[in-house]
Amino acid sequence: MHFDTLQGWLGWQEGLHPLTIDLGLERADQVFAALNPRRVKPLTITVAGTNGKGSCVAYLEAIYKAQGYRVGAYTSPHILQYNERIKIDGQPVSDELICAAFSRIESVRANNSLSYFEFGTLAALDIFWRAELDIQLLEVGLGGRLDVVNIVDPDIALVSSIGIDHVYWLGDTREAIGREKAGIFRAGTPAIVGDPQPPDSLIQVAAEKHAQLYCIGRDFGYQKQQTTWDWFAGAEQISQLPTPALKGEHQYRNAASVILAIRLLAERLPVSVAAIGRGIGHVELAGRFQLISGDIPVLIDVGHNPEAVSTLVDYLQAYFPDKRVLAVFSMMKDKDISGVLEIMKPVVTQWFFAPLANTRATSETAMREIFLQSSMPNVSFGHTGFSDAFSAAKEYAQVGDLLLVFGSFFLVSDCLNDLGKMS
Repeated sequence: MHFDTLQGWLGWQEGLHPLTIDLGLERADQVFAALNPRRVKPLTITVAGTNGKGSCVAYLEAIYKAQGYRVGAYTSPHILQYNERIKIDGQPVSDELICAAFSRIESVRANNSLSYFEFGTLAALDIFWRAELDIQLLEVGLGGRLDVVNIVDPDIALVSSIGIDHVYWLGDTREAIGREKAGIFRAGTPAIVGDPQPPDSLIQVAAEKHAQLYCIGRDFGYQKQQTTWDWFAGAEQISQLPTPALKGEHQYRNAASVILAIRLLAERLPVSVAAIGRGIGHVELAGRFQLISGDIPVLIDVGHNPEAVSTLVDYLQAYFPDKRVLAVFSMMKDKDISGVLEIMKPVVTQWFFAPLANTRATSETAMREIFLQSSMPNVSFGHTGFSDAFSAAKEYAQVGDLLLVFGSFFLVSDCLNDLGKMS
């Protein structure tokens, strides 16, 4: 099978495998071995976590770029275009490069059925090892132990946080989910945990695997000053770092975890304190507390589980304490929608439900029932999609209000496409 366009390949991949999500390493590992028999790879940092994975990869990418290294970053999902998933030196790779990788994968796939995500991950790995990078950054898609990213042995494993999400695949407790995330740990390899209260299971897996475990608050940490902050690990300290460009208290934990990863790899890939500061102070990431200013500012966030929206509430209360918040909102049906609504209830004045053209999205009928059960009458239904819901929210808004768009990557994609702005 061969296609001349990226859209041709992606459309075919969507129907190739019977399951959208099919965790397991065997199929993809066989294809990877055929693609790359010697398993050549750049220096590798693998990042897992319920929330914060994308931020950690963004910090690492910005810092290594600031130092002048060639860096590849694989993340998912994308917001505006598929190519965002595979970046070299901060830039999405071309359609041609991805199509060539897909062709190579298809030529050795044999009888292995690959999911859409597995195809994309293998393409990223194939592109990266051929590009002679200094380092590759791999974001786990779901879980860790059985995620296709885990076919590559990392030189550093980083788990940003453990929360409840993807319960159908990972379990419905932090202990079960922690065990899955810890699946990226390796013997004798640094395993960094940025969650201040890691589940016991994660600690146990690190011990079972003889990984070198580093926990925030125990082995490393940070101290905020008035306009700067300090990082420390044991006797080592970096003082007067700039405030993280990504907003929220949790970003100090993400940045602190990233700095430890960089210091642990410093013998193989030295990075100056100046480059660390530049990366942390200037990193950009679409859809994470992304503020578009105006008479009625718009805050955009991809938060879609209780842990993420708890952080969002803290941010709203800290930075917009006196504003009415009007939320344009949608979520996938496998998420804890009731839990999210309960957490957001104290800060949202009016809701506007935006139905999404996605089979995984919650329907309006189901969302009406959830709002009814949550005893939340202040919601506007009947909109045809994001544009319609957003227009209704803007019409309802008054100067001094804040428009909040959150709940799904797909919703944020629709929003940024509409606004024609990705900053």
